[in-house]
Amino acid sequence: MSTRGTSTRWGILGPGRIAEKVAADFGNVTNGTLVAVGSRSGERARAFAETYAGQVPIRAHQGYDALLADPDVDAVYIATPHSDHARQAIAAIEAGKAVLLEKSFTATLDGARAVVEAARQREAFVMEAMWTRFQPVVLRAKRLVADGAIGEVRAVQADLGVRRPLDPADRMFALELGGGTLLDLGVYVVSFAQHFLGAPDSVQVTGSLVPETGVDAEAGLLLGYDDGRSATLQTSFRLPLPGQARIYGTHGWIDIPPRFHHPIDLVLHRHGEEPLQEHLPPSGAGYAEEFIEVGRCLAAGLTESDVMPLADTLAVQAVLQQAADRLGVALHER
Repeated sequence: MSTRGTSTRWGILGPGRIAEKVAADFGNVTNGTLVAVGSRSGERARAFAETYAGQVPIRAHQGYDALLADPDVDAVYIATPHSDHARQAIAAIEAGKAVLLEKSFTATLDGARAVVEAARQREAFVMEAMWTRFQPVVLRAKRLVADGAIGEVRAVQADLGVRRPLDPADRMFALELGGGTLLDLGVYVVSFAQHFLGAPDSVQVTGSLVPETGVDAEAGLLLGYDDGRSATLQTSFRLPLPGQARIYGTHGWIDIPPRFHHPIDLVLHRHGEEPLQEHLPPSGAGYAEEFIEVGRCLAAGLTESDVMPLADTLAVQAVLQQAADRLGVALHER
């Protein structure tokens, strides 16, 4: 894989809804350029390229293989349905591309393990596109915790939900596309808990399914740790949850007001002191930060990010798999 100095040349695989938001924010990527897009539809690829072209024209490829064969693409952002991720990420790795894989990383734990194995065998860079971890607020919260600002972290709370009317034609409700609240929204709350508490020793879950399609409609998770720590998490397609997160420590707590997955504020509460609010918005819409991280890692010759390492991705995927299994959701890769 070649790079032009410190600038990473990006291709987008799958010009869907999230890819459109990312492309619109690409002007804030300080160390990378969007140069190509690949779609099963040539017409869709061309329309995307024309809409989001910046100072550099975007090449439109009909077919994902054509994008992966482009010698002037260093890294690929994969934004297709969850159940396609494992197969496409492995194909990108084999094509010599660095990979930023939209969350959820894969539809299943087995799929995630296969991608990680391929990355390590090829010594390829792969990272889950969990943009929340790279937001200035979350980075600041992590530093505060590391500095002992709230003492020992003993618990995490997070919720994320929307009222989403049933649409069997929407991939959010399609089991074969990795639909359901766990992979779409639950990944945020689970990843947040794992970021501050590590991998849990037990997973309890309650929830319900969408009868018409078999995907999960809502889930409440209790992550347990053998030393007594815990995380209480809620995700839903039925409830307009606020999107609040809180990190509890022995000397205080940190509030991340809604919506915590792309926050702009945090409030530090310390026992016996006045609350301290910090306003830390990201550049643009916030999608650029994860692309900047990939470029930084590639320039440094790294195969993983220390902010979003593959071990964390596997730990999160294991929780999602256990929750889906216990709810009776038959996740699978395509």
